[in-house]
Amino acid sequence: MARSRLLGYESKHEPLLGRKQFATRVLRNLGASALLIGVSLLAGMGGYHVYEGMAWIDAFANASMILSGMGPLDPPKTWGGKLFAGLYALYSGLALIVAAGILLAPFLHRLLHRFHLEGGKGG
Repeated sequence: MARSRLLGYESKHEPLLGRKQFATRVLRNLGASALLIGVSLLAGMGGYHVYEGMAWIDAFANASMILSGMGPLDPPKTWGGKLFAGLYALYSGLALIVAAGILLAPFLHRLLHRFHLEGGKGG
């Protein structure tokens, strides 16, 4: 009986996916992770452009540096810019963890699913 699942992962009672289906899952998760990072970067660029009046290229540089965890190139000077930078830095830390989780999820699921299948054969 095929059920629709939120994340689309097979249950512990279903067989392991084939290589082609697994590759499709990895690419789908890679796309979701890239989308999250891209939207986060655009939001950061917009915030720096609006609150600090930065040119788009400078906003890109600052947002990408914060999103990667390196810190801003040009510290904010306005009250609104400082508030935005702080909130964006907090968000960026979580977004990076979520993006990494999305990327690793298919591999960890496959590993745990394989252990479960191997454990069930002997018992």
